[in-house]
Amino acid sequence: MSPHPLFRRAARAALVAFLAAGAGAAFAQAWPAAKPVRMIVNFPPGGAADVIARAIAAPLGETLAQQVIVENRPGANGNIGADAVAKSPADGYTLLMSSGGAVSINPHLYPKMPFDPAKDIVPVAAAARVLVFLVVRPEVPAKTVAEFIAHARANPGRLTFGSPGNGSSPHIAAEMLKGATRTFMVHIPYRGGAPALVDLLGGQLDFMFDPGLGLQHVRSGKLRMLAVGSPKRSPLFPDVPTLAEAGIAGFDADSWFGFYAPAGTAAETIARLNREVNRILGTPAVRERILALGGEPAPMTPAEFGNRQLADRDRFGAVIKAQGIRAD
Repeated sequence: MSPHPLFRRAARAALVAFLAAGAGAAFAQAWPAAKPVRMIVNFPPGGAADVIARAIAAPLGETLAQQVIVENRPGANGNIGADAVAKSPADGYTLLMSSGGAVSINPHLYPKMPFDPAKDIVPVAAAARVLVFLVVRPEVPAKTVAEFIAHARANPGRLTFGSPGNGSSPHIAAEMLKGATRTFMVHIPYRGGAPALVDLLGGQLDFMFDPGLGLQHVRSGKLRMLAVGSPKRSPLFPDVPTLAEAGIAGFDADSWFGFYAPAGTAAETIARLNREVNRILGTPAVRERILALGGEPAPMTPAEFGNRQLADRDRFGAVIKAQGIRAD
C-alpha cells in the first residue's frame, strides 16, 4: 500500500527542513572560511586600544586558523572607524576594537552621528577595564593632589592637559576633575594618546590622565603620578591614592575597551568570538600585556558588555552636559 498523499507531503517537508537545517549548520561551521578577519581599531597606533587589539589579534588568528589583520582608522573620537564597521557586511569578517567612547560618549557630543551605536553595531566581547592615571611633568610644583589643585587655582588657565581627543575618556576624566575642584585648565586634544604623551614628556603639556601608556616614564622619574582615576587603587602602584581617597568623592573615570561587530552578525559567530576572546584574556601573555597598561582583563558575555556601556553612557553623559563639552 502506497503512503497517503498527506503523509508524503509531510515527509517531503520534513526532509526539506532537515536539509535546510543541515545546510545552515554547515554554513555556520564554515565560518571562518579562507578569508582574513579585519580588526579595525578606531584610534591611532600606539594607543591603549591599539595595544590591546594587537595583543589579542595574533592568538585569535591562531585559534580561528585565519589571519586577523589590525587596521587603524582613527578620527572623530572613534566615529570614523566605528562607522566603517557599522557599514561593513555582517559576515563575521569585520570587527571593531574600541574604547567605550564611540558608544557611550560620542552620542552626547555629536548632534549627528554617522551611525547609530544602539542599532548599527552589537557588542561581542569586552577586553579590558582601562584605568587612567593623573600624571604631571616633573616641573609642576605638586607632589599630591591637594598641592596640584592649589597650584591650578593659583594659576587659572595656565595649566594645559592633553588627551587622545575631544570626548575621549582621558578628556572626560580631566573635565570631571575640573568640575569637582572648580578649576580652569586648558584642554589640548590630540589624534591619539601616544602623541599627547610625547608632548607631555617634551614639556609642551603640564599634565594628562594617562590610560597606561606612560607608566614606564613614571617608573623612570620622567613623569610624576599623583593619583588613580579609579574607584580602587592600581596593583601596579599600591601606594598611589585614588582621587576619591584624595578628597574628590565618587571619582570614577574607568572605561571598558572591547570588540563590536556589525548589527546582523550571526549569533553563533558572536558567541564563538566571545568564547575565544574570553579564553585569550586568561592567557599569561595577553593578561600581562593588559596589566602592563595598568588595566585589567575584563571577560564578559555580550549582554554584560552591552549593559556596561549603557551604564557608562548615562554616567559620562552627565559629565558632558555639566561641563558643556563639545566635539569641536
